[in-house]
Amino acid sequence: MPLPQDLLRRLYTEPPEGFVATRDAAVAEARRSGDPATAREIARLRRPTVAAWLVNLLALRRPELLADLTQLAEALRAAQRDLRGPRLRELSAQRRAAVAALVAEARRLAADVEGGPPAGKLPLGEVEATLNAALSDAGVAEQVRSGRLLRAASYAGFGEVPRPQLRLVTGGEEPTPPAVPPAGPGHRAADRRTGRGEHAGRADQADRKAGRADHAAREAGRAAREDDRAERAARKADRAERDAARATREAERAARAERARQRRALERELTRARTDQERAEAELAGAAEAEHDGAEELAGIERSLAELERRRAQAEQELSRRKLARRAAERAVTAARRRTGEVEGAIEAVDAEEGAAAEGPGGAD
Repeated sequence: MPLPQDLLRRLYTEPPEGFVATRDAAVAEARRSGDPATAREIARLRRPTVAAWLVNLLALRRPELLADLTQLAEALRAAQRDLRGPRLRELSAQRRAAVAALVAEARRLAADVEGGPPAGKLPLGEVEATLNAALSDAGVAEQVRSGRLLRAASYAGFGEVPRPQLRLVTGGEEPTPPAVPPAGPGHRAADRRTGRGEHAGRADQADRKAGRADHAAREAGRAAREDDRAERAARKADRAERDAARATREAERAARAERARQRRALERELTRARTDQERAEAELAGAAEAEHDGAEELAGIERSLAELERRRAQAEQELSRRKLARRAAERAVTAARRRTGEVEGAIEAVDAEEGAAAEGPGGAD
């Protein structure tokens, strides 16, 4: 029984770090459900690399983009087979643009996945190599479209190279000379009549000799005609053989000339392809360096942000401590002021009592 598609989609779209835990949970669930066969099938699933995970995101979430890539691959193979240089260059530019767009889309999809790897650590070069391999290898393309790729792929060739199909055309079979019909024996007229005389016997013998002479003349004429026909047939066969040999030589010369022309065209295409490859590799190196610099810059900013967050937390703690100290000081000032008022009141009371005592009877003397 095939595995549930929603489970496969969940396994191959979530970050590889969570693959094993999700798979093991699905195995346990299948066993609890009493389905050991499905549990064994799920347990056989293997975790993809980060690059393969990014390609699987494209296959499972943006399949229409990979369908466009498949059509472009078919057009490229057709142009290579037909040796159409301008069309091949146009499609090569489209290929570079399509692969770059797919790599950017894979990065955007990865950013939307919770718990995925940071942007600076995504192996986008391996994703690009896998997509280029899918353009050149139908087997890799099928794995990419399945959405269950386990590791990145690469392709080191230059695509399909057409080879001319040559066929040696020869003349027809030599005509079979007509068979010479065997000569049959002549018929003898035998007169066995009894009672004929000696003269009749001699005349009959002369007739038989004349018949044999006529038959021999006819046979000689027929043999001469047969010899003449055989001679004409032999000359015709010789001409046919010479014509066939000449046609074969011409076909071989034409085939050699066509192979030489195709080789020159392929060498020119190879030179242009190598130039494009060198330019693309230089662009890739520059882009990779720029990406690395951007990742380093982002990491530096993140470190700075972390330091600022730490200092902010410390400042907030210090501010809270100082607020508490201010409030304690305010309470102390309030208490001191209250105590001061109380003391001042007590002093005023004492002074009042002394004044009253001084104004009493004893004070008048």
